[in-house]
Amino acid sequence: MRAPWLPLLDWWFGSAESPSDVVKARNTLWFGKKKANDTEARERFGDQVEKALAGELAEWAENPKGWLALILLLDQLPRMIHRDTPKAFAGDLRAQSLVKHGLKLERDQHLDPLQRTFIYLVLEHSEDLADQNHAITCFTRLLPLLPATDRDYFKSSLDYAERHQKIIARFGRFPHRNAILGRSSTDEEIEFLKKPGSSF
Repeated sequence: MRAPWLPLLDWWFGSAESPSDVVKARNTLWFGKKKANDTEARERFGDQVEKALAGELAEWAENPKGWLALILLLDQLPRMIHRDTPKAFAGDLRAQSLVKHGLKLERDQHLDPLQRTFIYLVLEHSEDLADQNHAITCFTRLLPLLPATDRDYFKSSLDYAERHQKIIARFGRFPHRNAILGRSSTDEEIEFLKKPGSSF
């Protein structure tokens, strides 16, 4: 019997073999903010996202690939399906807890480097500075494991982690989420949000 998390992983990572080829083929899906991709995510995996948010798929975390898929359902997919609404972040705390517990058990060591980036990205989404620092540590440790031909994407991932960390170190939260979450922005945050690269 095929594991229930495999259709999601097949869709998310595609069929290319090298990390650089996977990134070229799937980067728009991951970070392109395309309405068509959001719609496809909702139609194909919306039910699983709701189950994950309700805590109904917890047993997936017992398998490293299932753990990865569950984290995608809690962290990445809500950002697509519920883009620009508070529910986009509804799975964050559960995802962060799963990641930190799994890292203690070294579950990430059973995943390939590209898969691991989506584990560490959860820490990057956190508004806790300790999580941000942990994300940078994880990405830094990952780089030497890669062949030189595949390092560009991972270097950019580390760069993004460092940019996220600086925002949390400065504000203690992501100002670009304030409007979505109904939070009031400080004068300093308002000025910051006028700058390029202030949101992700």
